[in-house]
Amino acid sequence: MVSIRWHGRGGQGAKTASQLLAVAFLKAGRYPLAFPEYGPERTGAPVVAYTRVDSRPIRVRSAIDKPDIAVVLDASLMAEVRVANGLSEDGWLIVNREAGDPPMNFAGTLLNIPADQIARDVGARFANTVLVGTVAGLIGEPSLAQMREALNEVMGRLRPQALDGAWKALEAGYMVAEGGRHRVVS
Repeated sequence: MVSIRWHGRGGQGAKTASQLLAVAFLKAGRYPLAFPEYGPERTGAPVVAYTRVDSRPIRVRSAIDKPDIAVVLDASLMAEVRVANGLSEDGWLIVNREAGDPPMNFAGTLLNIPADQIARDVGARFANTVLVGTVAGLIGEPSLAQMREALNEVMGRLRPQALDGAWKALEAGYMVAEGGRHRVVS
């Protein structure tokens, strides 16, 4: 089983990211589970969402304490939330921040992705789809075709221009991770 924990702020799309990846895994024939954990439920408040995927049905419904991958949509959360809690030395911490930012004290593999900038560059509004693509590219599945199908299903109500931007952002994140698999980027 692969366990992914998403850290964001209300309104940044952590819940949508977890659901989008789960739908893509479903399209790939896997068994996914995605759910959010809310606190005060207001814009800007810390939010956590979870994605689990396995080759057989998942019976565990609790929060993910020991993720294989932790994704941080907003680097400012690292001052408030212990985003790397539970990650092992072979875990991945994916953070939306510039590569030149100060290094973190973390034993696993850190992947800094300037997701906000990537999203802007391709005409997307949010960094969450960049990071969904990054996770899929890092894991090596679901495929881009399955990701596109899931994106159309989950975000299909967006205006065509916004949906196209979200797709370009997802694809860009996938390519960044695919090129950097199994190496530390700081």
